Amino acid sequence: MILNQVFDAINIGIVILDREMKVKKWNRWMEINSGINADKILDSSVYDFFPDLENPKFIRSCKSVFSFGNFCFFSQKLHKHLFQFKSSGYLNADFEFMQQNCAMGPLRNEENEIQYLFIYVQDVTEVAVYERKLIEMNMKDGLTGIYNRRYLESRLKEEFSRHKRYSGNFSVIMFDLDHFKDVNDEHGHQCGDFILKSVCARISSIIRNIDIFARYGGEEFCCLLPETSKDGAIYVAERFREAIEEQDNHFDDLNIKVTISLGVANLKDNISSPEMLLKMADDALYRAKNEGRNRVECGK
Repeated sequence: MILNQVFDAINIGIVILDREMKVKKWNRWMEINSGINADKILDSSVYDFFPDLENPKFIRSCKSVFSFGNFCFFSQKLHKHLFQFKSSGYLNADFEFMQQNCAMGPLRNEENEIQYLFIYVQDVTEVAVYERKLIEMNMKDGLTGIYNRRYLESRLKEEFSRHKRYSGNFSVIMFDLDHFKDVNDEHGHQCGDFILKSVCARISSIIRNIDIFARYGGEEFCCLLPETSKDGAIYVAERFREAIEEQDNHFDDLNIKVTISLGVANLKDNISSPEMLLKMADDALYRAKNEGRNRVECGK
């Protein structure tokens, strides 16, 4: 009786199963999060209510507990969850199901024989949400929501090495906003921030899933185009240029039009490093700005 009160008071799930996988204990936490009352599930097979548990990993773990008295752990980072409970709360919107750390172990009788196994279930969804947000903060630009320079440089090295190894097409586009200082000076930095976010949203709607679009610094941006030839990259850059030129940016009662200048570089045999490829695109960008802006130039 006292143990039952403790089991129902603690803030983790407790399940006890016999050798036939019938539920012998289903505490209050499990009732609340599963929506299944104890009197409904007790003495029934856990598989009747959670058929997804009837998989080789779970069955093997249970046999290990009953046969050898082992303890088994199910980490959220590897398994996500053991019991498929709906995630609740606005903070948990990133996950459809509750993220769980779980463990199972043996329960012995007075003769030291293993009679039951226990499972505890710990809700770690909030921790998983914050971990994901920290990872995103390390990868994403805080203003625009696209990738940041640190992530771009790490992916550039990866893609450069991969395409060098397999002799594949790989291109880079660098671009920045024309006369962006004038926008900030005339309309203020809040308007400038709005324009940056608007431009990034438009470019993000054009690129493929495999492309990597990042803020390189200030109003300068970079897009990595795996498996893309020189001609293909020029075509993409022209699409970027036209999309931004045609876009209306409504801030307060103003419609502010902006343009971008772009530089394209394609991986060639004589390019020996990612930095060299990026510099070629950057040089082409500045040539585009020097030759009139709102244009695409290609690295030589």
